[in-house]
Amino acid sequence: MLICKIQITISVFVPIKTLVFPTESCTSFVEMIPQKPMNLTAFTLCMRVATELSSQREIILFAYRTGNYDELNVWGELDGRLSFYMAGNPVLFKVPELRALITHLCVTWDSTSGLAVLFLDGKRSLSKIYKKDHTVSPGGRVILGQDPDIYLGDFDKHQNFVGEICDVNMWDVVLPDSVIQGIFAGQREPRGNVFDWDSTELRINGDVEVSQVRNFEFQVLSSLFF
Repeated sequence: MLICKIQITISVFVPIKTLVFPTESCTSFVEMIPQKPMNLTAFTLCMRVATELSSQREIILFAYRTGNYDELNVWGELDGRLSFYMAGNPVLFKVPELRALITHLCVTWDSTSGLAVLFLDGKRSLSKIYKKDHTVSPGGRVILGQDPDIYLGDFDKHQNFVGEICDVNMWDVVLPDSVIQGIFAGQREPRGNVFDWDSTELRINGDVEVSQVRNFEFQVLSSLFF
């Protein structure tokens, strides 16, 4: 008896909420409520983002601030580089600029080794050493759309985000490269345990539109034919 096994990959479309920041503003932002305290010695932070502000000015992509410090900020820099800051100077990556087409962006960092890495659409950057033995402190607030220069305020509309952000997920570990590449491809992967876009509470402030778009997830089905 001849037994053949085949695998079939299908695409299943599901709705995903997306945040649209239509204009420059110093009042529009979205606060994300973490699912656990953000005392982090490692993390993977991923999001899908599109903007037409590239090369015009700085763009804040993610901001986590306590009373004293910018604990974790992700930026699009004026020169087109992407960066993240943890309580001090940044680590910078020279990569293709963000554009109007949706880009999948991930940053990873581990305190023990200091290894910091950036992924764009599943492609991995070189590794850099940054803030070895550092710890991200808990007790702050996470916002999308603005850069707070105090605990939650003193916003500058010339640094705010204009464009679209969705699928923001965060883990308190460094995910393997293959998992990040799978997330980019839309595969079902373990959801973030710090932020899970499907369930994390979002508090909308100002002129921010929440809409539903179609996203796809790949599933592999195995079948046996006799």
